[in-house]
Amino acid sequence: MRVGVVGMMPSDFRAITSEHLAAVWSLGLSGVGFHAGGRGLFDVTSAETAQVRETFATAGMDLVQFGIGYPDSLFAPEAGARDEVVRVIGRGIEVAAELGAHVCLIRTGSLSPNGSYFPAAENHSPEAWQRLRETVRRIADKAEAVGQTVVIETHLLTILESPEANQRIIAEVGSPRMKVVMDYTNHFPTMQSVFHSTDRLNHIFDLMGPISGVAHCKDINFGKGLVLHIDEAIPGEGLLDLPTALRRWQALDPDGYMLLEHLPDSDYPLAAANTLRIAAEAGVEVH
Repeated sequence: MRVGVVGMMPSDFRAITSEHLAAVWSLGLSGVGFHAGGRGLFDVTSAETAQVRETFATAGMDLVQFGIGYPDSLFAPEAGARDEVVRVIGRGIEVAAELGAHVCLIRTGSLSPNGSYFPAAENHSPEAWQRLRETVRRIADKAEAVGQTVVIETHLLTILESPEANQRIIAEVGSPRMKVVMDYTNHFPTMQSVFHSTDRLNHIFDLMGPISGVAHCKDINFGKGLVLHIDEAIPGEGLLDLPTALRRWQALDPDGYMLLEHLPDSDYPLAAANTLRIAAEAGVEVH
């Protein structure tokens, strides 16, 4: 398997330099992911994407994940809102392909006014699911036309609240270009699932592994407070059975990437060192 990072890059991907990529390489990582605001992508030129692609090629680094940012939900009740998000994602898919990204990442959004990763009861109606399926199918059509693999970020706080829901949407859309993110930490719903993380990880990988296009590498700790807080942690600094996660991903895709994410830049050296150490101890070859 391979290990990379979503981070350590400038906010505008057009400003990425060989120095940025060398800093990632120095941690023993070989790939990078980053996000870009969706509506701003209409201003990105082919010359600019070609320059970024050349920067990565010269550095011998992989552009693993190109994420698109947008405020709209894929299953908004208003047809116009769904049309707009399909338009924006369509442009993002074009840019991802021009950059040579392994995958283009999208998210489902939410009907909560608070943001994409806030729960709402309305997210889980049959009508919401139907709209989601129709929108994802439209996005898949674009991905197939361009030849770009798209992955959906999923989370228990979203409409794709479980491994079963992930499996269902991919089956119903039925496109070889539409996959999900193996972001296993997003699918630990209870304290007991964390305590018995090996069983939970195996369940997640059994259902989501075959339909995943990229993986994210994180850990979990419990936060302080009088109600349950399940918080992300630096890999190797938490409670999860990471050797099992790494072995399962290696078995699925020996050349596939796991990406570190959601950390300040100062924490990535420890995250990388821990992940590479745990992989070696687990007999997982990182190349």
